[in-house]
Amino acid sequence: MGELQRLPNIGKELERQLYEVGITSPEELRRIGSRDAWLRIFAQDPSAGLAKLLALQGAIAGVNRNDLSETTKTNLQTFCSQYKPKRR
Repeated sequence: MGELQRLPNIGKELERQLYEVGITSPEELRRIGSRDAWLRIFAQDPSAGLAKLLALQGAIAGVNRNDLSETTKTNLQTFCSQYKPKRR
C-alpha cells in the first residue's frame, strides 16, 4: 500500500477501502472513475457518503476535494443522493 496515498484526499483508510474493492493504483482509480469506485465502496460500507465521493473525484483531478468546481460538486451530490437519501 501507499501508492494511492500520494493522491490528494487519499489517506490510509480510504486507500484500504479502495484496495478492498480491487482498486490498487492511481491509474486504476482514474480508469474506473470516482462514481464507480464510490459505488464499490458503498456496497461494502453503506456509511460512505458524499465526502468520500468528493475525495475520490478530487484525487482523480489532482486537487483537494474543496477545490472541485461547484458544478462538479452539485453533479456528484445528485448522484450520491440517488443511493443515500437525505435524512429528515
